[in-house]
Amino acid sequence: MHTIAFLTQKGGAGKSTIASNIAVMALMEGKRVAIIDLDPSKTLVKWSKARGANDILVQHISFEQLSEALARLRSQGVNLTVIDVPGIASDLLLEAALSADLCILPVRPNMFDLWASEETVALLRREEIEFSFLLNQCPPVQQKARVQQSLNMLEAIGGLVKPMVCSRVDYQDAAAHGLGVIEKNPRGVAAHEMTELWKSIKSRLKRLHKNNDGRRME
Repeated sequence: MHTIAFLTQKGGAGKSTIASNIAVMALMEGKRVAIIDLDPSKTLVKWSKARGANDILVQHISFEQLSEALARLRSQGVNLTVIDVPGIASDLLLEAALSADLCILPVRPNMFDLWASEETVALLRREEIEFSFLLNQCPPVQQKARVQQSLNMLEAIGGLVKPMVCSRVDYQDAAAHGLGVIEKNPRGVAAHEMTELWKSIKSRLKRLHKNNDGRRME
């Protein structure tokens, strides 16, 4: 079982939106997918209720239950578990990060998010935890220079999964119906972004497991 944790220490970066869409992308490949919602707001639990289906197991648990929940999902044959981690104190964030094969840090292209990520990056590096940035909620093309500056900074700090994800109505519309953008508008630009992002994440997971123990993603 592969486990991906979406985390930051600053809210509003779009973790839940990306987490739900990646879960749907994996589901459409025929994988057994689960989401663990650690956020007290239970955003992904609400998304699951709007979805009205049990094809993706979504559960809200406490941090104390995380290890047991992951073991149970593994025994049930789940291929991918996505963990949505709220903006929290370092000790709890570290606990979630240590449970994941890959940590993804969504950040918006502004200095406040970039500055806020510094503490998280320092924590992950200290514990030698694999992580990648994701540039999310990017503005329109007329602000391309500012986005490129953020890309350059993130690549200098650490790894970056691509492509960058822009602010699009499809993400909001899909979330309201408990869907991924690939389901809501499969020919849309947002669906293309998620298709490419999922490819990037899969590539990173395969490389990690090849380096660690020679195994390949199922």
